[in-house]
Amino acid sequence: MTILLRDIWAIPAPADYKCHFARWNGAHQPLDVWARSRDEWRGWQEHRPGRDDFNRPYVFSLIQFHHETDVWLFGGVFRVLERHPDRYEVELTDQGAGFLGRLKLRSAYKSRPTRVNFTEHYPSLEVSEILREPHSGRAFPGFENIDLSFEELEAIIVRNGRPDWKAALGSAKGIYLITDLHTNKRYVGSAYGDQGIWSRWCGYVASGHGGNVELRALVADPSLDYCRQFFRFALLEHRTSTTPDEEVIRKEGFWKSILLTRGEHGYNRN
Repeated sequence: MTILLRDIWAIPAPADYKCHFARWNGAHQPLDVWARSRDEWRGWQEHRPGRDDFNRPYVFSLIQFHHETDVWLFGGVFRVLERHPDRYEVELTDQGAGFLGRLKLRSAYKSRPTRVNFTEHYPSLEVSEILREPHSGRAFPGFENIDLSFEELEAIIVRNGRPDWKAALGSAKGIYLITDLHTNKRYVGSAYGDQGIWSRWCGYVASGHGGNVELRALVADPSLDYCRQFFRFALLEHRTSTTPDEEVIRKEGFWKSILLTRGEHGYNRN
């Protein structure tokens, strides 16, 4: 049985709203932005292109839930306070506060404009799911399925400290791969000793380079924007915390050779 948004949430004057279908903007996934920083997410509503797209009192914001087809996460109702030539001033209202970050809606909308009249979509928005807690990043998928953008990793570690990820990665040693999508170069690293993969990756989230010489040269901007646009993290192998460090280091060297990450093809110096 299909449940529509209007079945669970009656909005008296939908003509007073614009709908913001926030999706990949060429640099960032809005779902990662939402999970990482509410201030940054509000900034997505304050961006103003040449046109006055948000020309109604309210903005009904939806975030593309890019792991699932045609699914959007409710990101809040914002009130437009001021319309400047280059930006909007908005504030988050308490409308739908109980659904914030929890309500997943289904819409097949794929047209190019991302800011459209809410009246055209309110009648057809379907309820896909209501999460028990606000979305805070992907659930731990198992060691064999770890493939994260820097933004996803940042959201998991910095804002949310997800216990499922922390418990798994904090008790494991391993070899990981960082891919730079801008240069197509790669870096192979390892986590051993008492730090575990979680602690090692926390270092990357904090600095962008984790102390690596070649990566340090790329991450000159303290905003970490380069990392957020281009870095991806994958786990190549994992080992238990009792595995000898020498075994982890040996396998790290093996992967460096296999993936040609030393010299001009990668960011490893040794």
